Amino acid sequence: MLTLTNTVLLVVDVQGKLAHMMDEKQRLFDNLQKIIEGARILEIPIIVTEQNPTGLGRTIPEIAHLLTDVQPISKINFSCCGNVAFMQSLQALNRQQILMTGIETHICVYQTTMGLLDLGYEVQVVVDAVASRTADNKAIGLEKMKSAGASVTSTEMALYELLQVADGPQFKRILKIVK
Repeated sequence: MLTLTNTVLLVVDVQGKLAHMMDEKQRLFDNLQKIIEGARILEIPIIVTEQNPTGLGRTIPEIAHLLTDVQPISKINFSCCGNVAFMQSLQALNRQQILMTGIETHICVYQTTMGLLDLGYEVQVVVDAVASRTADNKAIGLEKMKSAGASVTSTEMALYELLQVADGPQFKRILKIVK
């Protein structure tokens, strides 16, 4: 199970025109907003990456406005694990559970998940907060990650798993997000 003291939210490459080419993009954007807002309420650290921002653009405004205090890590490797700044940021948090979100499921999300699993991290892919340009590529990416040892979850499931109790101010705020 996910725990508040051991979890990191990773938002991979939700950028520019590419983000708007995703299959079910509005569902993706809505769930990314929910999980980011939930992570804020629960005080879960957030790491954001951008794949070649000069070529692909910056994190989309629909998401970036929730991350004004998070400096995106620029990368050219498909796997975030191939980036020194990413690995330093992740290791500095000293947390082992990664909530994986972003695009594209079958490329950067997949390769990052594989790298994190190889390094001993527990990865939970948030199925309704990852996307590819086609449903087939998303399904293939999810299947390969699961067969390699990643778990799958949903935005709502992850938030309630982290919350653990139906009581208190955090619960009330999370409830407003997921409804």
